[in-house]
Amino acid sequence: MHLALFGDSTLDNGAYTSGGPAVIDHLSRLLPEEDRATLLALDGATTHGIDNQLDRMPEGATEAVLSIGGNDAVMEIPVLEEPVGHVSEALTELSRATERFEEAYRRCLKEVLQAGLPTTGCTLYDGAFDEASGQQRVIDSALAMWNDVILQAALDYDCPVIDLRRVCTSRDDYTQQIEPSEQGGRKIAKALFR
Repeated sequence: MHLALFGDSTLDNGAYTSGGPAVIDHLSRLLPEEDRATLLALDGATTHGIDNQLDRMPEGATEAVLSIGGNDAVMEIPVLEEPVGHVSEALTELSRATERFEEAYRRCLKEVLQAGLPTTGCTLYDGAFDEASGQQRVIDSALAMWNDVILQAALDYDCPVIDLRRVCTSRDDYTQQIEPSEQGGRKIAKALFR
């Protein structure tokens, strides 16, 4: 088995581990000696730049993992801060942002699938936002809509999915609210290995 890891800092978290092992390091230690993984994911990547990662796919890759969309979500944060008169207006704006993401995510997933490898998708995790102010609740609610896009696309293309919301469940799994720490990276690697 040769896993090709596509996506963003969820998989390319080396800059957020304070010098400790990153997802790729943990995964490489878990894999049997004859198997390997190649990190193609790039910190900061969005659904619009997956072709650059695909261009670097090594020969002999047998399976793909796609974990992307968090940076797309970050770019939509202003939608969450817009004043509205009614909840229905807020849902309408959030729905528009979700539709933009759906179009981009499906295109991205199709590009990865065109490489001809069995592909596993990953949902977006919830991060570690301020709970006292209600920020975490707002982020969780918005991301539920985005994760529905990921789950529906995976079902449509017969791709298994790792639900990272069930993997990174502790605030210690994150640094800077949305980046996997060494601990979070270890959990993600274990989920990929399973």
